[in-house]
Amino acid sequence: MSDTPTDPVTPAAEEDRELTHRKFYPAQAEVKFLDRDPADTPQTRHPSYRLAFRDTDFLLREELRPVRFQLELLKPEMILEEARIGSTLVMYGSARIPSPENAADLARLLPDMPEDEQRVKQSLIDKAKYYQEAYNLARMVSERSLIEDGKRQFVICSGGGPSIMEAANKGASDAGAESIGLNIVLPHEQAPNQYVTPYLALNFHYFALRKMHFLIRARAVAVFPGGFGTCDEMFELLTLIQTGKMKRVPILLFGREFWNRIVNFEGLVEEGTINAKDLELIQWCETAEEAWAHICEFYRISDPINGCD
Repeated sequence: MSDTPTDPVTPAAEEDRELTHRKFYPAQAEVKFLDRDPADTPQTRHPSYRLAFRDTDFLLREELRPVRFQLELLKPEMILEEARIGSTLVMYGSARIPSPENAADLARLLPDMPEDEQRVKQSLIDKAKYYQEAYNLARMVSERSLIEDGKRQFVICSGGGPSIMEAANKGASDAGAESIGLNIVLPHEQAPNQYVTPYLALNFHYFALRKMHFLIRARAVAVFPGGFGTCDEMFELLTLIQTGKMKRVPILLFGREFWNRIVNFEGLVEEGTINAKDLELIQWCETAEEAWAHICEFYRISDPINGCD
């Protein structure tokens, strides 16, 4: 027999006698055991001794990419589920379009700019109306506080950044509602705009997982003028619905003049690369009221304030 002293067996507590009581300590408890009385030896100081889920160097290894994918899918899903968010109104758009207030300040600087820069800045100033419409739509929808099956519906969801994204979160905030911001880590500095609800400010490493979360709960998507990122998100959505991978939702495209200049939709039909009926996936809008009317019509929501019956 060993001469090593041992602690006496701890008498069974009442909870131990319950069939439903867990018999193994949860991970949080095990971490506390380690932190409460840390041993300091060459063995415990070596990285190999770290618990795998506390070992950042291990989790960031190339071989662990599948695990990181899973974590990035699971964490936001758990947060949104616990927040009782049933569906979202996703709002895509440029990170460069100024607010009406900033547009006025920018206009005063135009005379001192080179001619080429003046044209570009004036084009952005002209699009400031879409910042306002994004704000109006987010506020209008958020004020309705639609609840179904005990979950919040049409919660505003943006990319969490500036410009159109900021307008979306601000509109919800000014309506007294929570809203989601799905940020992405980029090489240059970026942070969530100040109107995103803090516990719904989610950050992503993988664009693919971020785009997936945009659409998992989406029941309508408003697309405002934007650049590569907005086009990427819009065309992926159109492709998913066109191919039948995703069921149809209202796609509210703001700025017909802008989009028809940037994308020759009719040309795609004429070239035979899409069907004419594919264009019926798009609902053209210029105002928040038009967008909400399309949503009401699609889901048969009665909202007499905006003529949705």
